[in-house]
Amino acid sequence: MTLVTKEGCVHCAQTKELLKKIQPEYPDLVVEEIDMITPQGQELISKYGIMSSPGIIINGELFAMGGTTEKELRAELTKLIKK
Repeated sequence: MTLVTKEGCVHCAQTKELLKKIQPEYPDLVVEEIDMITPQGQELISKYGIMSSPGIIINGELFAMGGTTEKELRAELTKLIKK
């Protein structure tokens, strides 16, 4: 999972806290955080059309932007584990 974040972003902080909370239940989950102002962050914004932070990319697909709910994230991660 990749988080495209911005410093001072409230939704980014909420998403990071959510991930910290649920990560023990998904031991194989690897989270990479990329600042949107870096060249790599700019590339991801262009590639995925991210218009609000955080952009949440899971397995090479844009899952959400502007944050997500615990229920939505758990559903997506559970679905991926079952594949």
